[in-house]
Amino acid sequence: MTRKAIIKRMKTVAISEFLQLAHRYPVVDVRTVAEFDQGHIPDAFNIALFSNKERAKVGTAYKKQSKEAAIELGLAFVGKNLVRFVRQAKKIAVDKTILLHCWRGGMRSASMGWLFETAGLKIILLEGGYKAYRTYIREAFDKAQRILILSGSTGSGKTDILHILDQNNQQVIDLEGLANHKGSAFGAIGQREQGSSEQFENNLAAQWLKLDMTKPIWLEDESRSLGRLSIPDNLYKKMRQAEVICLHIPKKIREKRLVKEYADLDKEELRSALLRIEKKLGGKETKDALEALDKDDFLLVADVSLSYYDKAYEKGLSKRNADSVINIELLDDKPTETAEQLVRDLAL
Repeated sequence: MTRKAIIKRMKTVAISEFLQLAHRYPVVDVRTVAEFDQGHIPDAFNIALFSNKERAKVGTAYKKQSKEAAIELGLAFVGKNLVRFVRQAKKIAVDKTILLHCWRGGMRSASMGWLFETAGLKIILLEGGYKAYRTYIREAFDKAQRILILSGSTGSGKTDILHILDQNNQQVIDLEGLANHKGSAFGAIGQREQGSSEQFENNLAAQWLKLDMTKPIWLEDESRSLGRLSIPDNLYKKMRQAEVICLHIPKKIREKRLVKEYADLDKEELRSALLRIEKKLGGKETKDALEALDKDDFLLVADVSLSYYDKAYEKGLSKRNADSVINIELLDDKPTETAEQLVRDLAL
């Protein structure tokens, strides 16, 4: 039976319906472990038709020999694993149903779908496969009608304020939380290991697709990169064009917040972070900060570091359209009160 004939027997749905069904039924990704690790639909299960090496060998056979040779080789690899595949699928299935996809809705999903249906499961295939999913989520970032950027110098407590806004029924995406990075030379300290940029986009999209695109969406002011991950180009472009709510909090107050956040972290990691910005911070300033670190004078470390970060922040803010910036002067670090003020002043 041809691939088209196999697929025709099974229900195939577009990506929008597929993701709706995923709220009820499990998603099974039959690509290789390497493909899955690079990026996958959040919460999907991986039942790889081929191992990474097997996939490479089948591809080589297809290119250098023939389609028939590739199929025969693939069957030889798969044959010994059929029972294991079925047992895995049955364990995962809900109401004997699973959602299934490969890279672009080709032979791998068709073959596994046939196997699982033969074993008594109901299979729903993704039209266009994972490739269609990636196209869909990238386009989703264009649909927001109003983005609000929460900005402010380092130590302004922006992330805390966003979390409180979220608790007060505002639509919030925590980019730094998703990226496991706070966006500066110190941003990786105390964070979990970052995944791939592709998976970051997928995880971001999973939250994005839950939002009402007709209502405001809060994001923190970020550079394009968060560690080694990147904000999707089209979303970053919208962020740069969005309304900016800029918080101005006295430096001494921000220093105290930074001490609270970083003083208990590994001193060698803090030392490495200071050395990473040595050229921008300046030789004398770096020396002063390192000596202060050795003496546990974290207030001085914060003071010296902010002398650089405040300049960098002002430079970035100057590139914004001044008409899009709303400046808010704050006398203290009170995230709850600030969040309430933002909702009130912006009539949200």
